[in-house]
Amino acid sequence: MNNIYLKNIIRFILLVLLQVLVLNNMNLMGYMNPYVYILFILLLPADISGVLLLLLAFLTGITIDFFGNTLGLNAAATVLMAFTRPKVLNLFFKNIEFGQNEEPGIAKMGFGKFLRYVFILVLIHHTALFFLEVFSFQEFRDTVYRIIISSVFSTFIIMILVLLFGKRKQ
Repeated sequence: MNNIYLKNIIRFILLVLLQVLVLNNMNLMGYMNPYVYILFILLLPADISGVLLLLLAFLTGITIDFFGNTLGLNAAATVLMAFTRPKVLNLFFKNIEFGQNEEPGIAKMGFGKFLRYVFILVLIHHTALFFLEVFSFQEFRDTVYRIIISSVFSTFIIMILVLLFGKRKQ
């Protein structure tokens, strides 16, 4: 078995366990809901095929939905985030060339660019997730506030995880 497959299988399992066992039970101040399971999709190789990316995003989201009993909300939001991921990489980071099976990360992109990459995709994910959850514009201001607070908090936790467990610059 190839090293990249094993690494991503282990990453998937650990992030899902962290999300399901710890973070799904957190609701700080009624607004902050950290979702770090999406780090699995963010760190997949940049040259992954679009169909495989969407399938893995669906599998990741539906796994979280299964344990959280959320009826496909996470699957829909994660697939949307995965769908926009190549466009975000091409639009904002077109001058960065990724090798075969090379994943976006601080070592390749630098801290600031990687932070921007993570925040944009987390914001897309959280916007879809929270508006699907509410499915109404009546609580628009509260939903937008929740999106912003949760996106900042999730990005913060994701960056801590990447800094602790990610690849260092050589």
